[in-house]
Amino acid sequence: MDILLIALGLVCIIGGFLGSFLPVLPGPPLSWLGLLFLHFTDRVEYSDKFLIFTAVIVLVVSILDYYIPVWGTKRSGGTPYGQRGAAVGLLVGVFLGPLGIILGPFVGAILGELIHDTSDWQKALKSGLGSFAGFIAGTAMKMIVSIIFAFYFIKDWFAASF
Repeated sequence: MDILLIALGLVCIIGGFLGSFLPVLPGPPLSWLGLLFLHFTDRVEYSDKFLIFTAVIVLVVSILDYYIPVWGTKRSGGTPYGQRGAAVGLLVGVFLGPLGIILGPFVGAILGELIHDTSDWQKALKSGLGSFAGFIAGTAMKMIVSIIFAFYFIKDWFAASF
């Protein structure tokens, strides 16, 4: 049974890393699931505090991943119209697949700014780029969490195996 749990955990760890930059897969939640599979083996036992702490990190990162593109729009000088546009673009983009998730907030921020002021293309583009920068920051954040979880998985798996 341990071999199956370790194999499932390893698949989740790899899937979690890939999900950090592939919007189709939920990166950090998959990585956390990998740690949980390893925990259920007879070889590794994580404390309840560790599992709860890492689950909270996954929850916070997952929430921030949706908020950061809107924040990027605001930081780049976007108006509330651009911020709302980025949020709507993200929601619409979820239904359009990976490319929609990447481009949705960017296009939404631009459209939101242009609805507000059709004459200021530069501001609209700057707002869209801020949203895209937020997307990149969110991706980096997810990747860091997934790498840290992979480190714990591999370290603890090897420590228990030898």
